[in-house]
Amino acid sequence: MEENNNEGYDSTKDKTEDAAENIGNEAKSTASEFKEGWNDATKSAGENKKMLAGILGIVLGAFGVHKFILGYNKEGIILVALTVVGIATSCLFFGIFLYMAAGIVGLIEGIIYLTKSDEEFYQTYQVGKKPWF
Repeated sequence: MEENNNEGYDSTKDKTEDAAENIGNEAKSTASEFKEGWNDATKSAGENKKMLAGILGIVLGAFGVHKFILGYNKEGIILVALTVVGIATSCLFFGIFLYMAAGIVGLIEGIIYLTKSDEEFYQTYQVGKKPWF
């Protein structure tokens, strides 16, 4: 007769502990990767506003929102004033063109912002403070 020397030994317990340990290690690894990605995405949020300024330039360019985002308050006020005057005088022939001109400026600037590299955008518009195009 054979004797069972493994009395009280539960092999499923070891498998469960190993699986739990593997899942724990994988979760830590995933959390670490997420944290690194989050840090990379947000470390320059205060410095590089290219994506936000570009999209706002395309969508709300006539109102100069992209200029205010970049800190160009005088240029933003010019675009807002041009838009307001254009809307106010739209019953006249030239008012529509004022509004369209402000919108086209915003559209072009938004496209330019998005097509520049991050470093080129940063150097041109945030360090160099180039206000137009």
